Amino acid sequence: MKKVCIVGASGKLGRYMVQHALDYGYEVVGVCREKSVEKLDAFKDKIVIVPGMTNDRIVIEEAVKGCDGVLTVLAPWGVQQYSSGTAQAVMDFAEPGARLIFSCGWHITQDGKDVYSWKLKAFVKVFGGIARLFRLVELDDRVEACRRIFASNTRWTVVRGSDLEEGESQGLPVWSEHVGDPILESNLTRRIDFALFMVAALENDELIQKAPAIVGCQTPSVLDWSTRPLGVKPEAKYTNSKRQLK
Repeated sequence: MKKVCIVGASGKLGRYMVQHALDYGYEVVGVCREKSVEKLDAFKDKIVIVPGMTNDRIVIEEAVKGCDGVLTVLAPWGVQQYSSGTAQAVMDFAEPGARLIFSCGWHITQDGKDVYSWKLKAFVKVFGGIARLFRLVELDDRVEACRRIFASNTRWTVVRGSDLEEGESQGLPVWSEHVGDPILESNLTRRIDFALFMVAALENDELIQKAPAIVGCQTPSVLDWSTRPLGVKPEAKYTNSKRQLK
């Protein structure tokens, strides 16, 4: 893998992914809204920037051309099917066989076996309703985006992030196949490490067509983990990639 596209490169998660991808030695193409291009000034001499809305099919077609992998932030902005439009464009125009890595929240489920806390369910219901009422975000569209991804025959991975915090990298997060597994109980990941997991997943075939839920590797629920939780393979406690930040 030599060239990757980062869709949503100007956001906090996106900028971390850009830095990780450069550290891995990849050639990087970044997609972001025109008004956000200046957020990538620190990388302007190191990456190719394609300005435009990420659900613009023409923009995505141009950006992903020749890329071995595509990292996509499924942003739920507005009520114009932004997430599903972005995901569909990526799947339609990515090179055959490209690794497609998408970011999302824990509220997405692939097989219906996830067990959610009442707090998370209440947050999604209340916040989602209010945000849609004011036409700010559309959480249901991220559900639709992931439904399309799960149904595709592409080499996808949907990385489901816990609550996020800033801070120095603690290392590659731990993952499980289902929310509700004890190892995920701490529900906290450094944003820089979420980005690290996304980039590392590009070359981890174990994650193809899976939706890993992640948590920080130094959180209490991980440090206290001594027996195998339901749904977690012993070899899947950490991803196969051992590369860290340089």
